[in-house]
Amino acid sequence: MSIYDHALDKNDANFEALTPISYLERSATLYPDYPATQHGDETRTWREVHRRCLKVASALARRGIGVGDTVAAVLPNIPEMLELHFAVPMAGAVFNAINTRLDAATIAFILEHAEAKVLFTDREFCGPVGEAVKALGRDLLIVDVDDPLFEDGVAIGSIDYESLLAEGDEGFVAIKPTDEWDAISLNYTSGTTGNPKGVVYHHRGAYLNAANNALTWEMGMHPRYLWTLPMFHCNGWCFPWTLAAVAGVTVCLRHVREEAVYESFAAHDVTHFCGAPVVLNTLANADSSLTSAVSPGIKVMTAGAAPPAAVIRAMEELGFEVVQVYGLTETYGPMVVSAWRDEWNDRSIEEKSDLKARQGISSVLAGSMMVGDPDTLEPVPWDGETQGEVFMRGNIVMKGYLKNASATEEAFEGGWFHSGDIAVCHPDGYIQIKDRSKDVIISGGENISSIEIEDVLFRHPKILEAAVVAKSDEKWGEHPCAFVTLQPGETLAAEEVIDFCRANLARFKLPKTVVFGPLEKTSTGKVQKYRLREIAEALD
Repeated sequence: MSIYDHALDKNDANFEALTPISYLERSATLYPDYPATQHGDETRTWREVHRRCLKVASALARRGIGVGDTVAAVLPNIPEMLELHFAVPMAGAVFNAINTRLDAATIAFILEHAEAKVLFTDREFCGPVGEAVKALGRDLLIVDVDDPLFEDGVAIGSIDYESLLAEGDEGFVAIKPTDEWDAISLNYTSGTTGNPKGVVYHHRGAYLNAANNALTWEMGMHPRYLWTLPMFHCNGWCFPWTLAAVAGVTVCLRHVREEAVYESFAAHDVTHFCGAPVVLNTLANADSSLTSAVSPGIKVMTAGAAPPAAVIRAMEELGFEVVQVYGLTETYGPMVVSAWRDEWNDRSIEEKSDLKARQGISSVLAGSMMVGDPDTLEPVPWDGETQGEVFMRGNIVMKGYLKNASATEEAFEGGWFHSGDIAVCHPDGYIQIKDRSKDVIISGGENISSIEIEDVLFRHPKILEAAVVAKSDEKWGEHPCAFVTLQPGETLAAEEVIDFCRANLARFKLPKTVVFGPLEKTSTGKVQKYRLREIAEALD
C-alpha cells in the first residue's frame, strides 16, 4: 500500500459521481431568473425548468419508473424535450430519444428492443407512433406533449405532459447515479442495413462531453443557442446538458426551414447553433433577402458528414464563424475538432476553408484518437497521404451496444473503438476523413475517395448538392458515379460536370456516370449512399 492510500479513502466529502444533473442544479441555484428556454412567446427560467424536471421525475417515480427503466420520446425541438434530458435520469431511468422521421416499424422495433415503459410524443407524430404502439402489442404509458405552436394531428396518449407534471412533487430528491458508469441515455444508430443498434451512454461521458462542448467551442457563459440540430441525434450532441452547464438559452425551433432559421437569428439574438452540412448548404443558398440581414459572428458547429470546403467558405462569406467537429453516435457526438491556429489567420479564404474542412484533433476532454492500420492497429505516418482507419478511446466512447455483445466486442477489438472511417493524418496531427471504408471506390486497383470528388463538385456554381458512389465497371472493376442536384433554374450536361472534374482531379478519379436529381437521404439528413449504389447499378 502506498503512503497515498493510507486513510485517504473516498467519502461523501471528497467524491461525487459525475452526472449532468449537477449542471441543472447549479444553474437553478446561481442563475434562477436567467432564461433557460425560449419557444414562441414563452420563456422559462432555470428555476422553472429545474422545478418542472423535479416534478416530472417525481411523477415518473410514483408510477413505478426507476433505475434501469427506459423512458422514450418522439418529440421535436421543444422545451419539454430538453426537460426530459434531465427529468428522466433524475428518476433514475434511461432516456431514449427516438428519431422523429422514422417509420412505424422502426419505432416499434426500438420501443421493444429498449423495453420502453413510457413514451412521450406529440400530435405531429401520431400516425407512425400510433401504428408503432399497435404493432408493439403491449401496454406502455403514452404521454402527449401539447405544443401550442402546432395544432394538427391528434393526441394518442392517456395523459398529457402538464397533467403528469402536476402529479409530481417539486421537493422530490433527484436520484443520482451511485456509479458514473450507470446508463443515462440510449441512442439508436440509423440502421441503413438491418435493424438499428442501441448505443448506451453513461453519466460520466454525458457530463464530460457536455463540458467538452463548452470548452471546445469557447462558448462562455449564457450563450443563446438555436436548435437546428435535432435533440434526438446523439442527445443533441450532448448540448442540452451543455446549456445547463453554461446557463445558456435554448431557442427552440420546431421545423428547420431557412426562413425560420434566419428569423430566429434576428429575433432571439442567437450566438451559436449546430447543423449538418446539408443544413449549412441550405442556409448558404438561401435568398439574399434572408442572408443579407444576418449579423456577423454567429458561431456554427458542423458535423455529420465531411463538409465540402465550398460550403464552409460560403457560410463564412456570409459572416458565420464555422468550426467542424467529428464523431459518431458511439462517441456521444463530437470527439474531434478542427481547432483553429492563429498562424493561419493570414491565409486566403480558400486556404482557410480547406483547413477548416479537415476533421482535426482530439477535443479537450475526448481521450485518444489515431489513424491506424485496421489490421495491426499501428499508427499511420503523419504524411497526409497514408490512409488508415480512425480509432478512438476514452471517457466519451459508449458503454457498448444494448443486448449485442458480439457487436460490442467487435467494435472494441484491440482496446480501441473502430469507427469504420478512412482518413489520413497530416504532419500537424490533424486528421482528414477520406471516406467510409464501405464507400471507397476501387478502380483499376486504385483507391478513390468519394469525398474528394464530392468536394470538387460542390465548387461548381450551378451544383447545389452532390454525392459520389461506386458503379460496377467491366474493365476497371468500379468507376465513380456522381449524383448531382442543381441549383434552382440551372441546367447542366453530364459532360460539363465531367469536364469540370477533369480540371480539378486526376484522370482516374473522374466520374464516368452522372445522374441528375434530388439525393435520397436518411432520416437524419445523411445521403443514403447504399440506395445511390443500388440506383447506379440499375442504370444501363
